[in-house]
Amino acid sequence: MHPDPLLPPSPLDRIEVWLDGVPVGLPADRRSLQGIRCHLEAIAFEQQRFLGSIRVAGCSTVPPRTSHNGGRDFQIQGFTMELGNRTMLILMTALEQTTKLTNRVNGAISEVLINDGPLAREIWWSLANALREPILTLSLLPDNVCGPNHGQASFTQLRKWQLEQLAAIIRDVEAAANCGDVSRLSDALAQHVVPWLESQREVIQLWIETAGLELQS
Repeated sequence: MHPDPLLPPSPLDRIEVWLDGVPVGLPADRRSLQGIRCHLEAIAFEQQRFLGSIRVAGCSTVPPRTSHNGGRDFQIQGFTMELGNRTMLILMTALEQTTKLTNRVNGAISEVLINDGPLAREIWWSLANALREPILTLSLLPDNVCGPNHGQASFTQLRKWQLEQLAAIIRDVEAAANCGDVSRLSDALAQHVVPWLESQREVIQLWIETAGLELQS
């Protein structure tokens, strides 16, 4: 899995936390991203809302800045959503599932290399059974979400493409898993599964941005 960027924290690190554009006080013992997320979740619940997403240093992929005192400057932004926003809740759930699956696969890339063939295949099969989770979650969305009205294919068609892609990926990785060389399985996970999950995440993120713009209009 990708390491938590705030573990272990340096006493020189500075952390700013915002929720929906408002600065949030942080308990002294909340230095990890998971701890901060839990804190923001509690605040969101008090406001009868859900914590939708978190971005570090202004963007989930941008590293924190190094400050003049040798520490790092972290800016963590949380964004909430209403409990009744079913579409956004489904999209955010699918995004979180995709992120967790990507972390699992990245961990498995090295894990299968230190195990024998049968155990490596078991690791892969466990992953394969979980890859459907975001697609199942997204199937709860109505077909008119992010479809032809937005210049895109219908959601039913997109889901069909997702399943066809996933079936092809599973066949390719399964062939690598059955060849007896765990390095080929590791390579297949890195070359087929991770890129597919990253592309799914980009699509879901685009849908979230589209749904967010509609709410503001």
